[in-house]
Amino acid sequence: MKIATYNVNGINGRLPVLLRWLEERAPDVVCLQELKAPDEKFPAAAIEAAGYQAIWHGQKSWNGVALLSRVGTPVETRRALPGDPDAQQSRYIEAAVNGVLIAGLYLPNGNPRPGPKFDYKLAWFERLIAHAAELLATGMPVIIAGDFNVMPTERDVYKPERWLDDALFAPEVRAAFFRLLDQGWTDALRTLHPDETIYTFWDYFRNAYARNAGLRIDHLLLSPSVSPRLVAAEVDRDVRGWEKSSDHAPVWIEIEG
Repeated sequence: MKIATYNVNGINGRLPVLLRWLEERAPDVVCLQELKAPDEKFPAAAIEAAGYQAIWHGQKSWNGVALLSRVGTPVETRRALPGDPDAQQSRYIEAAVNGVLIAGLYLPNGNPRPGPKFDYKLAWFERLIAHAAELLATGMPVIIAGDFNVMPTERDVYKPERWLDDALFAPEVRAAFFRLLDQGWTDALRTLHPDETIYTFWDYFRNAYARNAGLRIDHLLLSPSVSPRLVAAEVDRDVRGWEKSSDHAPVWIEIEG
């Protein structure tokens, strides 16, 4: 089963790119972020015509997450983290698909730092860590996938010295990511490519994509009951170079069974 995460940066504006990618690469399950569309504007008919069933949690102009499947109907289990005081920010969706519980997320950016947006990011991360522990306790096969807005190490960012004051590279945020991993989650991409320079995001400015001046901020984390089934993890880097593409590239894993 091939499971992907893709920050589309506006699903309606990027719909041709998304549909092309779905047709060419045929992922089985996809977690989407930054729909930037209210629920009623989600392109359900086009997604269905492409062979996917979908659930989504939209929001006008900002945020928004969705889960697409061509291997069975996603059975939604949650669409906000427990204890989230601002459920209007559509950042989390969770469903059972083909025997795996899949959580799709769009973690807050957090800039500027310091400030209320950074505080919100840290609080959101704490809720994620708490819920992830509950998911692990079930013993079920679980995958958490999405745009985490964190570069875990210096290896995950081009010229890290330029990001020292940024919320995506803040020590508190990186520490929270590793606290999450320490529960027992496997960072799929880094596990299979421990020493490679791998990015999933390239800014639109300063010719970043051509210079490969990127960030690795999109991650797929696997629970211990599914991580032994991991056989591949890659970034569809070339998609970032397509016309009118998102500033993120799709990231995917393949698991046996």
